[in-house]
Amino acid sequence: MTDLRSTLATTGPIDLAAHPSDATPGFTGTKRDAKRLLPEIGARLMDLQELLFANGRAGTTDRKVLLLLQGMDTSGKGGTLRHVAGLVDPQGLAITAFKAPTDEEREHDFLWRIGRRLPEPGMIGVFDRSQYEDVLIGRVRELAPADEIEQRYEQINAFEREFTGGGGVLLKCFLHISPDDQRERLAERLEDPTKFWKYNPADLDERSLWPQYQQAYEIVLERCSTEYAPWHVVPAGRKWYRNWAIATMLGETLAELGLDWPAADFDVEEQKRRLATM
Repeated sequence: MTDLRSTLATTGPIDLAAHPSDATPGFTGTKRDAKRLLPEIGARLMDLQELLFANGRAGTTDRKVLLLLQGMDTSGKGGTLRHVAGLVDPQGLAITAFKAPTDEEREHDFLWRIGRRLPEPGMIGVFDRSQYEDVLIGRVRELAPADEIEQRYEQINAFEREFTGGGGVLLKCFLHISPDDQRERLAERLEDPTKFWKYNPADLDERSLWPQYQQAYEIVLERCSTEYAPWHVVPAGRKWYRNWAIATMLGETLAELGLDWPAADFDVEEQKRRLATM
């Protein structure tokens, strides 16, 4: 299998309208095939995560992985957490869902709260939304002066360069859906009492600004897709493909770390002899 990250990575200008949200790049099977494969991918993820976690605990690596999820409302950030992050051991996982900044966070630079939640060595971090909110909703809703928004792109790039230079690996995924996908998913929530809690009337206010948000995402994908932290456009109109794709790319990311099991920091044979006498 080719590296799916290379298939979904984006560089340069992008027109999101030209990318079908129901496409399945890199996968030729069916929905049933994808669901069948997910547990197999999960078993591999579990092994690779344990390897990373063990090295972190032993202090033999500075490697850490951050899976960053961005997308319009209903694109499936929460679903990805359940179906992909749920495949690995929670003790090696640190999930952060960023909401509107608190009063304390507003007193600091916009990257301050992000830096506090970066994963430690040996850990997999997952961001449900991220520093990119400050150049997405910040741009569309004009929450900061235009010149400040412009400066934030390079600040983000520098921030990510520092993280990757310190042993971190960034897997940035934009969950791409169409306006029709979102309408269908919002309608489903309104028909199902068990999903009323997911529905927020304010989502329709943001939906009315769809073209502005798509433009804001296109700018992000162009300016902040770098060699050290590329963006990946994941078609998310088919939930099963979204889950398969992100799980597959996470597996590729972990495997590429090339870690070995940490060596014992004690005399193994001596411990065997001691144990035998007890």
